[in-house]
Amino acid sequence: MPELPDITIYLEALSSRVLSHTLEKVRLANPFLLRTVEPAPRDIEGKRVEALRRIGKRIVFAFEDELFLVVHLMIAGRFKWKEQRSARLQPGVPGTGGLKPAATFAGLAAFDFDNGTLVLTEAGSKRRASLHIVRGEDALRALNPGGIDVLDATPQQFRDALARERHTLKRTLTDPHVFSGIGNAYSDEILHRARLSPVQMTTNLDDEAHDRIYRATRETLLEWIDRLRAETGSGFPEKVTAFRPEMKVHGKFGQPCPDCGTPVQHIVYAENETNYCARCQTGGRLLADRALSRLLKGDWPRSIDEL
Repeated sequence: MPELPDITIYLEALSSRVLSHTLEKVRLANPFLLRTVEPAPRDIEGKRVEALRRIGKRIVFAFEDELFLVVHLMIAGRFKWKEQRSARLQPGVPGTGGLKPAATFAGLAAFDFDNGTLVLTEAGSKRRASLHIVRGEDALRALNPGGIDVLDATPQQFRDALARERHTLKRTLTDPHVFSGIGNAYSDEILHRARLSPVQMTTNLDDEAHDRIYRATRETLLEWIDRLRAETGSGFPEKVTAFRPEMKVHGKFGQPCPDCGTPVQHIVYAENETNYCARCQTGGRLLADRALSRLLKGDWPRSIDEL
């Protein structure tokens, strides 16, 4: 799922292309993408984009007359920018044989501006990406989960948010009601940089640990914003992914930790996984994977050395 650094780069690329431009037509290939009824898509057609914002992991297009288009890309949603305004929208997934030649693009929606077309795509068969069209700041605020922006937060604001409820660090960092824009990938990287266990409870941190995770959160997000900005340049983000070779632990199960060489471990739960280095973050202790540790019971290794 695109997280704060990815959304930031999307916003910068979109700003240089659609800011102050007019949205001429909204085309939906999948009607279930739109989660609101009023205002209708036709109400934002002919309107000029006055601003672009981020709400958590959502991208907000602010139009004239206090109309807002809010896009949540979820896990597999992505944007593509096409200079051809006449591009036809073809429902389907690239590679399935459902594409027409040249000017046809697979996608869930297309937004025709006076200078090009923004196409919303979503890989896979599950449709999770969403569009909301709302009127007024109050309606827009209703879509905000309320998490604080860590890049604007003071150390005390960060600490208060972190300790508001007793949960694991991993859960709290990825909770949109606590922190804005942090997900599975960057939380792994933050905790590795902070040398803290993902299952450490938020209410059991001393002052030094609070300082470490505050610094690690800001440094990790800013570092990746700079990295992605340099990678994208003046182009449009085309390789938005949660699995990057430069990451230290996320998506690196079984590979050596770049800091100590110990194989990266993970905990798998539902569709999410937590990646960590046992040597750097948990004092050598292996965290129990819910499914695997129950299966192995007494044979489950307790430490990285035992493994």
